[in-house]
Amino acid sequence: MITLLLLTFISLSQADNFNEVYSDLEHYRTIYISENGPRLSVGTEKPRVVSQRGGNVTLPCIFHRDSSSPPNPKLRIKWTKLTSDYLKETDVFVAMGFHKKSYGSFHGRVHLQGASDNDASLVITEITLEDYGTYKCEVIDGLEDDTGVVSLDLQGVIFPYFPRLGRYNLNFHDAEKACRDQDAIVASFDQLYEAWRGGLDWCNAGWLSDGSVQYPITKPREPCGGKNTVPGVRNYGMQDKENRYDVFCFTSNYKGRFYYLTPSSKMTYDEAVMACLKDGAEIAKVGQMYAAWRLLGYDRCDAGWLADGSVRYPISRPRRRCSPTEAAVRFSGFPDKKHKLYGVYCFKGQN
Repeated sequence: MITLLLLTFISLSQADNFNEVYSDLEHYRTIYISENGPRLSVGTEKPRVVSQRGGNVTLPCIFHRDSSSPPNPKLRIKWTKLTSDYLKETDVFVAMGFHKKSYGSFHGRVHLQGASDNDASLVITEITLEDYGTYKCEVIDGLEDDTGVVSLDLQGVIFPYFPRLGRYNLNFHDAEKACRDQDAIVASFDQLYEAWRGGLDWCNAGWLSDGSVQYPITKPREPCGGKNTVPGVRNYGMQDKENRYDVFCFTSNYKGRFYYLTPSSKMTYDEAVMACLKDGAEIAKVGQMYAAWRLLGYDRCDAGWLADGSVRYPISRPRRRCSPTEAAVRFSGFPDKKHKLYGVYCFKGQN
């Protein structure tokens, strides 16, 4: 009996001690332990889906609830878009019962597929270049929640870009604007890597969307990292966004018509702009030429003005005097805009 009283006294003393030591704890979390495993699971079936600008796509997401769980009218489905480093999320769509809301640039373009009671798949319509990226599907069912991740990739083409000022003249924010002005966005590392695997070789470092600076080399040589190095994507790492480099842009399919204006006399830049306007179009952008060349096989051996004041021409069938060694968009530089030496490429958008 004395032993029992002693143990009770020690136990109470320890309890008092604990309260004294941890009396400043104001926040706590209750942890629920399930003996039979999770009552909710979320899956995305495939980690990556591919579409194109202007198209529609379904991001798959299916959830499964425990069969013993009662119906929950407050079950919540939330879609967010992740940054490349997964540290930030942008709200895309939220649904709870009859309440649904889309956010930002996704407003009016997203809805749930709803093919079954446990289908949380998201449909995105009229895809934009900015929709490219990684998305998270989260299902919240009372105290239970689970997530799945799926990437949206776009068919398209990467192209290196520098302005009239010359190479290595773009800080990161200038680079973003330069790509937008040419109907494109700053490319991601994954897009550059795929382009390198497809044969892209460019010996000038350029910004990527994550703030890193890199360049792809398929044929190692002295001025490009060394002749005795292996092929690969050379990486300068994350850079101060005020530093100046070129940029790698990405563009995808467009809705409209890209064409060389005929009959076309040689004209100045201003005359070229007006000629397209008179034809019910606008002077074409660099991204539109690259998309027409890579995605539609556009081929024309006539150098013509583009919107940024550069002169280029697209060759998909190499031949003598027209890019004899490779299919490419040929660049003739940024000539004086007053020179009457070139025709013009126009773009007529489709409403």
